[in-house]
Amino acid sequence: MKLVGSRTSPYVRKVRVLLAEKDLACEFIEENAWTPQTTVPRYNPLNKVPALVMDDGESIYDSMVITEYIDALGGKPFIPREPAARARARRDEALGNGLMDAGVAIFLERKREAPRQDPAWIARQRDKIDAALATWTRSLESRDRGVLTLGEIACGCALFWYELRLPELRWRENAELEAWARTLEARPSFATTRPPA
Repeated sequence: MKLVGSRTSPYVRKVRVLLAEKDLACEFIEENAWTPQTTVPRYNPLNKVPALVMDDGESIYDSMVITEYIDALGGKPFIPREPAARARARRDEALGNGLMDAGVAIFLERKREAPRQDPAWIARQRDKIDAALATWTRSLESRDRGVLTLGEIACGCALFWYELRLPELRWRENAELEAWARTLEARPSFATTRPPA
């Protein structure tokens, strides 16, 4: 398998963390979808990362599709098989992806010329982030700290991306999030996939 993506993308990191947790070999092809010479459309016609090229040459894309495929390859499951637990894990992954989506929307909006930026759009995304972080913080109270789920991987990748691209969010001031994040950072899968500064 080959994973096409950027080291700074939280969506790509989610896949890389899952691959590391499941100890699956996968060649990493670093690509920037934003450059004129990008090859990402060869693997994903939407020109988005990550894309996973399987051994037969077929590629699959969207991080949720890729993580479901990887989880089904065997080993310890990060998406439970029991329907209710599975739905909760996928919901938590969707929450993490939503945190990524809102953060990326702010990041991209701020790249526009200042007069063209939409403060109301940025505020709307920030409201989503605040609500999602509050929901995730509440969920930590009842979470089994000894079990890592795909939802936790997704939420962790979103928070760590904020430190890289939106440091003003200062989510580590939330003691519960900070304590939980430290347990993730101690895992080799997160340590080895840390994006470059």
